[in-house]
Amino acid sequence: MSENPQVIVVGGGASGLTAAIVAAQNGAAVTVLEQNENPGRKICVTGNGRCNLTNKDMRPEIFRGEHTEIVQSVLKQFSMEDTLEFFGQMGVAFTDRNGWVYPRSNQAKCIPELMLLKARSLKVKIKTREKVKDVYQKDGRWKVRTEGWSYEGDRVILANGSGASQVPGSDGSGYAIAEKLGHRIVRPLPALTGLRCKGNVFSVWAGVRTEGEVTLLLDGKPLYKERGELQLTDYGVSGIPVFQLSRYAVRALEESQKAELSINFFPEYTTEELTELLDRRRELCPYQSEAELLVGLLPDKLIRVFCKQKDLIQTLTSYRLTVRGSTGMEQAQVCSGGVDTTQVNAETLESNIHKGLYFAGELLDIDGPCGGYNLQWAWSSGAAAGLHSAKEKL
Repeated sequence: MSENPQVIVVGGGASGLTAAIVAAQNGAAVTVLEQNENPGRKICVTGNGRCNLTNKDMRPEIFRGEHTEIVQSVLKQFSMEDTLEFFGQMGVAFTDRNGWVYPRSNQAKCIPELMLLKARSLKVKIKTREKVKDVYQKDGRWKVRTEGWSYEGDRVILANGSGASQVPGSDGSGYAIAEKLGHRIVRPLPALTGLRCKGNVFSVWAGVRTEGEVTLLLDGKPLYKERGELQLTDYGVSGIPVFQLSRYAVRALEESQKAELSINFFPEYTTEELTELLDRRRELCPYQSEAELLVGLLPDKLIRVFCKQKDLIQTLTSYRLTVRGSTGMEQAQVCSGGVDTTQVNAETLESNIHKGLYFAGELLDIDGPCGGYNLQWAWSSGAAAGLHSAKEKL
């Protein structure tokens, strides 16, 4: 083998570009194969176009998956502080919103732009419009076949993401490649997404944004709770609190469990305090109808939904919805599921089945909540795969 290992990175997204840069920094000759015309397109739509790079609260237990033990090892190798250093050395300045870290420009597109400049300065070859069809070993070398060419290298990093997002090319094709190479795939399902619910009020409340607390009940048991701004839609509910719970609701439905939401539209009050508030208002304003009692407390559309309910307090503090599904993979920010992490070396991210095959990013069965966790996983896993693919001996 040559002194400089030849590393082929499949996928030019967040994890793939990080892997390419770190591998090249550690002496590898790197080629990135990206099926879109422009690498890093999915990065451009993260954080509502502002790119939530990472989070100051980067505890491994925040991440989700069937086997999350791998997260601690990966984050130790490339931490949140390492991420800030990595991008800081490319010239990025940062802004911090309650621990959620963004580039100072508030423009997500600056991140892939700077990563590509860095990669090219390290002589990384970036081949665009190259859709990978097959990855296999032959005569001790890795072969990567695209629609128009066949590439050869010492190591391959699969970093071609999931099917989540409306960005063209987010097709989850990496799962089929990994499966063909003998890896078990935990079924990919939408995460960080809106939830479709059963009901007939949604056309009335569509478009409302309001503070609330959502509890997810699985088979009647309350398991997860999130608070923040809810977006009430024509299909059910959305907004960050719903996104945070969605992966559990969607996976529960997949396992034939009953998933319900209980929404408290007055989370800042106890039931007693809310009862007192409404009783006091009835005393002060005896001329107001039941609907008029809620004016100034709730948006008009919600008053129309709630004013006919028999038990108003119960409705306002634990409004029940039955979840029937998600808004689909295209509308999801990420997905849960992916390559079974027990089949991957937790330190190097090399396959336990094939020497010289590495994984990074969303292709692995690890996902996180909103707040920069999924991008941090991309940076950290990409860096670990890039480092070890360049330094490990065959």
